[in-house]
Amino acid sequence: MVAFVTVLVCSNLIGPAKIAQIDLPLVGAITFGAGVLFFPISYVFGDVLTEVYGYARARRVIWSGFAALAFASVMAGIVVALPPAPFWDHQSAYEVAFGSTWRIVGASMIAYFCGEFVNSFVLAKMKIATQGRWLWTRTIGSTIAGEAVDSALFYPLAFYGSGIIPNDKLPVVMLMQFVLKVGVEVVFTPITYKIVGALKRAENEDYYDRGTNFTPFSLKA
Repeated sequence: MVAFVTVLVCSNLIGPAKIAQIDLPLVGAITFGAGVLFFPISYVFGDVLTEVYGYARARRVIWSGFAALAFASVMAGIVVALPPAPFWDHQSAYEVAFGSTWRIVGASMIAYFCGEFVNSFVLAKMKIATQGRWLWTRTIGSTIAGEAVDSALFYPLAFYGSGIIPNDKLPVVMLMQFVLKVGVEVVFTPITYKIVGALKRAENEDYYDRGTNFTPFSLKA
């Protein structure tokens, strides 16, 4: 849970502050927000938690992440709003790094909440359907579903009509971010296998959500 929340907060505080571009052979230049490197890792943790401990425990961790995001966002807003000392010349840089608009913050939290719960729900259901076999199908399949919901919600809510990203470019940006995030999940699949296997052996736990109440609005484990 600590690792999950840490990655999540980093993805919102560190990632959005930089737009990166890399040149790939045969593909060309790819531009993306650096936060794309963090979010898929949080989905890996979500997959591990649901696979080993079940949806109900993962739900509590998702809510913990949501609370941490809310706290970090409020505190970032307060700190940015504090009047700078006359000799401190870095206010503008600080605002660029930590001064995300409340529209973007709200869009990020809504997209996170819905995407993570879709990811956990799909994995839990696929585990029952596959009788615990073919872990890779549900880690990748659940990430495709969760990231699709996340991207489909975040970009229109955060940028549609804002002028930051032209409306006609939003679908391309959404698709690129979705592909990159799912790609990271695929790359991390061998690591996910090792973590899941180690935890199942150490904890003697391999939960199946056959009688689980899948409402997201509960903290019961």
